[in-house]
Amino acid sequence: MSRLGSVVVLVLVFAGGWCLCAADVGDFTPCLQFFYRSWPPKGLPGTPICQRYSNQYRFATLYSRPRRSPWFSAYLYTTPEGKRPSASWKFEPQLAYPGADGNMIPFPPGPPDQNVVDSQAVELDYINSTYTRGHLNPSLHHQSHEDRSATFTLTNVVPQKAGSNDGPWEALEQTVNKTLAAYCVGEAYVVTGIIPYQSEERWLKNHRVAVPEYIWSAYCCPHYNNSLPEELKDAFPTYAAIGRNDCNSTEEIVPVDKAAKKKFRGYDVRRMPLETLEMYLKDRFSTIISVFYERCSGSD
Repeated sequence: MSRLGSVVVLVLVFAGGWCLCAADVGDFTPCLQFFYRSWPPKGLPGTPICQRYSNQYRFATLYSRPRRSPWFSAYLYTTPEGKRPSASWKFEPQLAYPGADGNMIPFPPGPPDQNVVDSQAVELDYINSTYTRGHLNPSLHHQSHEDRSATFTLTNVVPQKAGSNDGPWEALEQTVNKTLAAYCVGEAYVVTGIIPYQSEERWLKNHRVAVPEYIWSAYCCPHYNNSLPEELKDAFPTYAAIGRNDCNSTEEIVPVDKAAKKKFRGYDVRRMPLETLEMYLKDRFSTIISVFYERCSGSD
């Protein structure tokens, strides 16, 4: 058993489906503050990481070791200030070395240590690929420079097509930013994750990092301004969205806007109630997925 020692689940692919099986992983105990009512999403497998930078916990990630990418990242939204930090990419030493310091650290010059290569994604995986490094926890949704810098770790990114990352998905992140900044009173909890391909995994060029078919996000704002505009009446206390990461995917989950600009066509984002998102997650993972405690409707 690992030093973090607790038993959860590991994903194995077989016969075109998903099987939940036992494995050794850690837990979210040190960073439960990033989840509504200290309640992490239920039903998804993986390795919990409390993402620490400069000796402070910044957000939480459920990581898939076999896929070398996260299932989701969870964080507290804060109104952003200042410019976007430079992309100083980091890795998670706890995944590579037993007893390692909990702080994420920048990749050193030259080839990374083999323990790091074996345990997680490295910069070389993304170089000369056809995918960008797509943040699940975006720098845009944080106020302090340290919180924003902490999002630049490869344990918080997935392979994302530029048409999504620079197009409709970026527009969604901007909309969520403006909506929460204007109308959420108090803390806003956000969870952003991925949906894998149903029948066959897709990988980056070296078959090390799995590519998601969709990216999803949901927020929970327990306390909000009662004077909401009519178009936002259904957007509180919680709301969700799913974005296409493959312009050739079928349209059952996210239809394609035929009138969209050709540059981003096929990378559409569909906004929906939390219940609808959880329905699609259940269909794809073949298990019940609960994102927020009592769907963000429990009393504080």
